[in-house]
Amino acid sequence: MPFTIAIDGPAASGKGTIAKALSRRFGFHHLDTGLLYRAVGAKGGDPLETARSLTARDLQRPDLRSNEAGQAASRVAIIPEVRLALVEFQRRFAIQEPGAVLDGRDIGTVICPNADLKLYVIASDEVRARRRASEIGADPAETLAALQERDARDQERETAPLRPADNAVILDTTEMSITEAVTDAVRLVIARRKGDGKLT
Repeated sequence: MPFTIAIDGPAASGKGTIAKALSRRFGFHHLDTGLLYRAVGAKGGDPLETARSLTARDLQRPDLRSNEAGQAASRVAIIPEVRLALVEFQRRFAIQEPGAVLDGRDIGTVICPNADLKLYVIASDEVRARRRASEIGADPAETLAALQERDARDQERETAPLRPADNAVILDTTEMSITEAVTDAVRLVIARRKGDGKLT
């Protein structure tokens, strides 16, 4: 049976870094589901048609990590038909052997509600803004405003709003180094795979 890990949380909380590390550590497949929406938004045109015709090559665009692509992703992500068009792609990815790690905003609540482990990664707004600004070479104050605008849109949308699943483990990375955050996540995965339930 494949082992599925669902990682959700706002932008620049560290979920992508943790997801990649877990994928390498356990030999699991990894999908940054946000890239799907960023690619749809960045390509332009009719969002639904773009979502239905999305290819793996579209996820390799060099501009997908920009603030502009993030804002575009948030705008198309509120369209129910676009989300539905991308759901099956994500669900098929999640059941690959020996396991898969998916990170996004509705993985534990919508895409993989039966995931073996659900993490909800958070960090303070200021820390997230500094991280993202450093990553893309942007102004921290402008980045903070963009993140807060996107958070509000993601949390308030009617379809699959950003929120932790009821049984998700909250991982606050505000005061953590990358190594500390990954170590905590690895410990949680090992505990769940052993079935001992010691997740806190």
